[in-house]
This record gives sequence, structure tokens and C-alpha cells, in this order.
Amino acid sequence: MKKMIVLVATCAISACTSGGGAPEKVVDTLYVNGVIWTGKKGAPDAEVLGITDGIVSYVGDGKAVHIVAEETVDLDGRFVMPGFIDNHVHFFEGGAGLASVDLRDAATPEIFSKRIVEYATTLPVGRWVLNGNWDHELWGGELPRKEWIDAETRETPVFIVRLDGHMALANSAALKLAGITAATPAPEGGAIVRDQAGEPTGILKDNAMSLVLTVIPKLSDDEILDTFELAQSHALSLGLTQVNAVTANPTETTMLDAFRLAEERGAMKIRANVFMPIEYWNELGDLVAMEGKGGGRLRWGGVKGFVDGSLGSTTAWFYEPYADTPGTSGFPLTDISELKGMASSADAAGLRLAIHAIGDRAIDELIEGMRSIAGDAVGDRRYRIEHFQHPSRAAIEAAAENGIIASMQPYHAIDDGRWAEKRIGSERVRTTYAFRSILDAGAILTFGSDWPVAPLSPLEGVYAAVTRRTTDGANPDGWQPQEKITVEEALTAYTVTNAYAGFEEDIAGTLETGKRADFVVLSDDPRSIDPVTIRDIKVLATMIDGDRVFQAPD
Repeated sequence: MKKMIVLVATCAISACTSGGGAPEKVVDTLYVNGVIWTGKKGAPDAEVLGITDGIVSYVGDGKAVHIVAEETVDLDGRFVMPGFIDNHVHFFEGGAGLASVDLRDAATPEIFSKRIVEYATTLPVGRWVLNGNWDHELWGGELPRKEWIDAETRETPVFIVRLDGHMALANSAALKLAGITAATPAPEGGAIVRDQAGEPTGILKDNAMSLVLTVIPKLSDDEILDTFELAQSHALSLGLTQVNAVTANPTETTMLDAFRLAEERGAMKIRANVFMPIEYWNELGDLVAMEGKGGGRLRWGGVKGFVDGSLGSTTAWFYEPYADTPGTSGFPLTDISELKGMASSADAAGLRLAIHAIGDRAIDELIEGMRSIAGDAVGDRRYRIEHFQHPSRAAIEAAAENGIIASMQPYHAIDDGRWAEKRIGSERVRTTYAFRSILDAGAILTFGSDWPVAPLSPLEGVYAAVTRRTTDGANPDGWQPQEKITVEEALTAYTVTNAYAGFEEDIAGTLETGKRADFVVLSDDPRSIDPVTIRDIKVLATMIDGDRVFQAPD
């Protein structure tokens, strides 16, 4: 891999300036000899990028201006673009997962159980085994049971979450600590899976997970900072300059405190925009009234709510029953009238709405609720529907007409595409992850990862949106290929429209004069290579406010 060459100079750089009477431009750092995609619609690629005081002060070909720089970086033909923004991450859960047992590729019940047991032996007695991100579809769809691990984890509570965050397996030690028995009723919007004798199998779905979550010990400040550092280092290495952080747990009130701790300790390099659970809209509204919505690297002022669950857990809410589980069509996780009331109150308090909806009925209910709150001003609010996975054609049109943002995560398409049709049939999957249809309808499409549900890498997401090749290799030409989009459209969804969704289009999302110098240097131009190899592109450097926060080791 070639290195970027740094030349220190205090005079004009003849390779990128004109002579004679051209106007002079003084910059701190000048990047030359690159392919610079600015993200600005219709603009040609630039060759030269100037940075002054953390702001883009010049972008172009350098031919009509005499540029003087303190430092010049030769990009050696590398590709530069605005920094990636992720629309939806579970940041601390992802960081914790990096330090925990990894079940993402556990392809058999035996491997699944062995990894949990082996990891448990490395922990002190009483320490919990958490996270995991397992996928029972890898071994045919049989749900795990506590008996798989109970005998060897008697002294170790286990609570490992399915990769979608809507279902978890608890061993007997964890169930005992939570007080869950055969007599325990499932909370509204949740399910306790039971065997034929009525005993809990250990599988808890959606709101039932909170029965265990509330008894898991809280992390110390040092543990929180360690988790943050793991997540941040991983994100920066992938070219991310900003994340929109949400919590998967509606009872979690400490996520913003954790980010503020990292900021207070001087640990924050990445930008974060935090969305708190909608149940705490009043507390967040009070904070905004007293302190505003943050600034610099850390912002807040949005709330995240849930209409339904997930496709993988059969808790996404549809009009028709699941094809493989005809006894259910999913269910709402929150009473719809109650959710609308909280959303209306949050909106009135000046908070931004980001609401999870996956099934077709959930999406329709949410669009109607958003219309009832804001009327013709829906588009001005920039409401977000998180995931927007299985809309009807009518829902896609309604999102476009109302300016509602489809906040989607493209890697899910190539993951769920392995088994989605068996869940909901051939007709409903035709508008599953309907990226092309959304853009063609004139709707607003943003991209992210949902990490740790899916890989954090934006380049993996671009690859998924462009190729739609499922992870099992069964669809080399793309699953539901009519919904593929172009590389530039995918890059735009990760940059320009994410900035718009965050009301930051005037300061971020593109490389234009006066905007933040947040950008990434890649080994290759994703627009000019075989799309199948996009996921192999290397991130060479990540820059925030013009400062290098990540550089590839070689």
C-alpha cells in the first residue's frame, strides 16, 4: 500500500497553482494529486483540498488560484470523500460486544454453546456473559434453550442477545436473578417462550427482555470509558466521522450520561448525535431547555421510539400473518395511542423524532401518526422512520409526499435476504429494503449500520446496497435486484442526506468551502471498481476538523 507523502512548505506549490497575477489563497494544509468526490450534486471531482482552522477553505483544481500552504499532503491518486455518517448505531452495545463473546458466525448449536461456556470460564464468578449477537437462522431456525448451556454456567449469569436486539437467551442463573418462573406473565409488547410444561426456555422477546436487563449490574465509569474507546477506535478505523447513537433498551436512561462522561474526560474524537428513549422525552426536554442541544463533538435533542419488533424474531407488525409462523402477525411493542401521545409531546418540546417501524402495518401506523402530529409541516420536522424495512408501495409514496426520512441500514438486506421470503412470502419481499423504489419516488434515504446488529463498516453497507448479494452466496446477481442503487447514490445516503437528516446540511455532508473538514481517504475510488470488490477498499485516514484521528498502520 502506498503512503501519502507529506511535504512541508511555506511557499506556493507549483503543481497545483497558477502563476502570474492569480489571486493568492493561504491554507494550513493542502491535499493535492487526489480524486476528491465533494458530494455536491452535479459538481465535478476536485484535485486539491485546502483546510484552514478545521474548515474547508478551498476545493477545486487549483488552476485559478495561487495557493500557499504550511503543509502539503500528496494523495498519490487516492480517493477522498466527505466523512461517513452512520444514521443508527448502538454505540456502547457495540463497544461492549467487541470485548465479549462473539456468536455472530456460530453456525451450529454446538459451536454456539461451546463459545459461551469457554468465555464464561474466563470471567470471575458472578460476572455476566452479555451481548453475543447470535443468529439461529445459521443452523436452520431452531431457537436456543437454556439447557444448552446451563450445566456449565451454573455460577455465571448469561444473557446473550440475538443480532437484531429483539430477542435474547437467558440461562437459569439469569432467570433466577430476574425472578422469572413459570408463573411470570409476559409484559405487554413482549413474549416469554415456554416449553410444553409451561417452563421458560430462556428465550425472551422484546419487552420481556427488560425483566432481565433491569437486574444486570451497571458499569463503572472506567468500564464505560473502556467500552467507549473500543467503539470509537473501531468506528474511526472504518472512516466514520459521526454516528447517530440510539439505545435498543427503552428503559436505558444512562447512554447520554456515558457520552457526556467521555466528553468530560477528553476522550471524544468522533462526533455523536444522541437519541434518547422516547419514554424520557420530558427529562430530555428539560435538559434542552436548560443546556441547549449540545455542540462540538456531542449533540442531543432527539428521541427514539418503537412501534414493533423485528422480522427475525417474528415480532415485526404486519397486516397478514407470517408465512412460517401463521399463528402471529407480530405486535406493537408500545400501545399506539400512548406512543402517539409521547411523540406529540416530544415534538411540542422541540425534540426530533426517530421511530422504529419494520412491518407494513407498523410503518402505516407510524406515517399516519406523524401526519396527525405535524400536518403539512411533517417535512419541516425531518421525522425519521428507523429501518423502514417492509413498506407497501403506498407507504413509500406517502413517505415521499410528506418528506419523511427513510433511515435504513443496507447490510440487513443481504443478511435477511437469506431467509426473509420464508417469513413473509414472495409478494411482501418485493418491497423489502426498497432502496431504488424509495429514491425513484423522490423520498429521502439515509444509510447506517445498526451496529452491532450488522457490521459497522460503511463500505460494507455501500457494497450491500449496490450488489444486494446475500451473505450465503446464493444470489450473485442480487436479491430483489430491482432495488439496487448506484455507488454514488449509496455514498450520498451515507454523507449528504445524513447531514440533512441532522439539520447540518449547511456545515457538513459535503466538501465545500466553509464546511467542516471531516473527510476520509480511501485506497480506491468505489465508483470506478467492480462493485463486488467495494468491501475490500481500505480506509487510509480519517479526518475530523482537519485533524487526523485515524491512519492505517502501514
